[in-house]
Amino acid sequence: MYQRIVLFAFISLALFGCTSNKKPDALKKGLHISENGRYFTEDGKPFFWLGDTGWLLFNKTTREQADQFLEDRRQKGFNVIQAMVLHTVPSVNIYGDSSLVNGDIAKPAVTEGNSFADSTQYDFWDHIDYIVDKAKEKGIYMALVPVWGTNVKNKKVTPAQAKSYAEFLTNRYKDKSNIIWLNGGDIKGSEVKEVWEVIGATLRANDPNHLITFHPRGRTGSSEWFHDAKWLDFNMVQSGHRRYDQDTSAKEQWHYGEDNWKYIEKDYNLKPVKPTIDGEPSYEGIPQGLHDVKQPRWNDADVRRYGYWSVFAGAFGYTYGDNSVMQFYKAGSKGAAYGATKSWQDALNDPGAGQMIHLKNLMLSRVPADQTAASTQADNGYFDRVPDQSVIVGAAGGDNEKYNRLLATRGKDYLFVYTYNGRNIPLKMGVIEGDQVKASWFSPRDGKTTAIGNIDNKGTHDFDPPGEVKDGNDWVLIIDKI
Repeated sequence: MYQRIVLFAFISLALFGCTSNKKPDALKKGLHISENGRYFTEDGKPFFWLGDTGWLLFNKTTREQADQFLEDRRQKGFNVIQAMVLHTVPSVNIYGDSSLVNGDIAKPAVTEGNSFADSTQYDFWDHIDYIVDKAKEKGIYMALVPVWGTNVKNKKVTPAQAKSYAEFLTNRYKDKSNIIWLNGGDIKGSEVKEVWEVIGATLRANDPNHLITFHPRGRTGSSEWFHDAKWLDFNMVQSGHRRYDQDTSAKEQWHYGEDNWKYIEKDYNLKPVKPTIDGEPSYEGIPQGLHDVKQPRWNDADVRRYGYWSVFAGAFGYTYGDNSVMQFYKAGSKGAAYGATKSWQDALNDPGAGQMIHLKNLMLSRVPADQTAASTQADNGYFDRVPDQSVIVGAAGGDNEKYNRLLATRGKDYLFVYTYNGRNIPLKMGVIEGDQVKASWFSPRDGKTTAIGNIDNKGTHDFDPPGEVKDGNDWVLIIDKI
């Protein structure tokens, strides 16, 4: 009998033993979607996307300048850089290297070798390789737009060319671990949709290990056209650069202007569940409305507001942008877009850029101290977070407050409420367990936390943020389980 049991165990191990080595979702290496479909993981651990729009990085920077940019962003906590592979068809980089042969997107201009010392070897694509590899050294993902939407709209890319080009990209970059694909590029998915479908499907078929989304036109989101597409892993919105009174699209379905939390809320409620993010809100230092350089400029308070609004509404991260940095503007040079006057090196230190890390740190602060890649995502202070406006008493959680809007998000043991202008926060108590809870104020401007004290956890409590009520006096109320 014993021999038969041993023999059965041996046969079972031979037949099925390989399945015991299969890694659960929480152990997967690289960037993945969390088990609940809401967030990102990296090597099974929480990953908060803090992005920057370095759109013209490959075109406008030398190797040394690219190093400078990436290192600055690493130090400021950024872990994703959004960049165009082909801004134009063809594109030419700072060294004078063209991307394509005769402007044909199906014919990338590739040379033998990649020695920087030999200009006949070091080509447009080698320069991209260098920057991608340098970003990896610094723990930064490169979110690549294959070809900017204007080129497709202008009939410079056919579906057949798109397929060939996407195959080239995947063959070259599928083994780079720090790649994310942003199909599209500031365009509605309905414009030349067949090209976007071909690119998305080709990327997916040839590169199953990297995440893919679609970067849409201003005041739209990828879910309008591609939510059910098999190649789309997560949604991205571009809430855009207009004020409330400038948003002529506000009456259209799914167009919300400055209220970027509405885009996130809409995506959050879609089925099947997919993560969502605001991949292009108003840039720091860019004119309000974008095109009239005489208009006021969006500032650090504005980019903070977009960040906290969208994340608290359910986004898995946030992408910051700066007018001078995104175009790598050189002071005094011709061809500045959107009234840029400050050099990109100086703009690296614009206030908002240094404040984004506080949002990232806050959202990661409730990850259990003993969190490991092997621990379950189902019982984690990061992955169990949900938006919850029901904790706000009265009209404060409604739809029409504009800058008065309060946004709330919570996990099982904590609750965050954001106010952009320091208005009072009437809170329904008892949502977090305990007879009392611990309350504190968190400053998005400097990341400092100030204790309020222990509060009775019943009824309604009115929290009065420090300072006077004015735009930019923003605070996060934190309620923690004791």
